[in-house]
Amino acid sequence: GHAVGVRQLRLNRDGDRALPTTLWYPARGDAGDAPRRGATAATGRFPVVVFSHGLGARPDDYAALLTRWAAAGFVVAAPTFPRTGRGGDGNVLDVLNQPADVSYVLDEVLALDDADGDPLRGRLDTDRVAAAGHSAGGVTTIGLFTAGRDDRLGAGVVFAGSALGVGTAFAGAAAPQLFVHGELDEVVEYAAGRAAYDRVPWPKAMLSLPDGDHGRGLLADGATLRVVSDTTVGFLRWSLYGDPAAKRRMTADATRGGLATLDDRL
Repeated sequence: GHAVGVRQLRLNRDGDRALPTTLWYPARGDAGDAPRRGATAATGRFPVVVFSHGLGARPDDYAALLTRWAAAGFVVAAPTFPRTGRGGDGNVLDVLNQPADVSYVLDEVLALDDADGDPLRGRLDTDRVAAAGHSAGGVTTIGLFTAGRDDRLGAGVVFAGSALGVGTAFAGAAAPQLFVHGELDEVVEYAAGRAAYDRVPWPKAMLSLPDGDHGRGLLADGATLRVVSDTTVGFLRWSLYGDPAAKRRMTADATRGGLATLDDRL
């Protein structure tokens, strides 16, 4: 794995949707060290994963997971949304504006690969891009493959999400999807996540956590987070890097310790 660097982008869509974005990226240094602000990027070209937080949350809440993705060779871009982020007015209907926010953030992040003097210049694999998100961010992510289809996206990871408001009219080229959902989720029912998953017409898998609630395995370190992070890393390495060994490891990672089951239709 890689060391991890972190930096902030001050982004604003149309001048009235502030989208401050945290970037975690593979960096030079010793793997396992704490993320370092402004660290020099590792050598190579790295796929990009844009991550959407849940209602009342912010990117740092997911740092335990997202820094593992960066260490595994991905540039992770995580915006804070203006209304559903912590400190916003909590208007859940604004989720319907968020797929366009994510596409804008992606425009800005991918442009860094060509930006004179940017620390990530020449470090982004701009043809290998995925979207991921939790809860309201999971809805946002589904929206990026349905009504708000962003054709740059080659894969999606949906944590505790549903198709509420964005629908299941999956469109465009096949983009593999991984759904992750706790069977005891008290906020977004497991059945709602499963219903959206069932409508995905592309290669797909669903990681189910029998003891998982709305956030467990995503927000708190521990055995479940290890299963979730290893399985999602395997999925992203397979779908974005084309790594067949990562796909083979996914089933073992998903079922390790009996904490989860994997419905694998990849």
